[in-house]
Amino acid sequence: MNRIIRKATVVAFAAALSASAALAQSPSIDGEVKKIDEGAGKITLKHGPAKSLGMEEPMTMVYRVKDPAMLKQVKVGDKVKFDAESAEAGYTVTKMEKRK
Repeated sequence: MNRIIRKATVVAFAAALSASAALAQSPSIDGEVKKIDEGAGKITLKHGPAKSLGMEEPMTMVYRVKDPAMLKQVKVGDKVKFDAESAEAGYTVTKMEKRK
């Protein structure tokens, strides 16, 4: 009986994680590159509202980048679309691409 309860708990937990991950995926945010700090693995972005991050107003912020290679694909002044997530260490850009 305990084995069944444990398996059911694991399945329920996995389903809850999948659901929260789906909700956490945010729509891309439009922004402009203001500064790149390759040594620190950070980028400064001026962007519009980022409701998925709880930011209702446009602002300029410094973000960490998940993959430092992203910083080599853009330059100051580039318009970008990016996804970001909030973590204990701060906000992190998880995906970024140049806009046309």
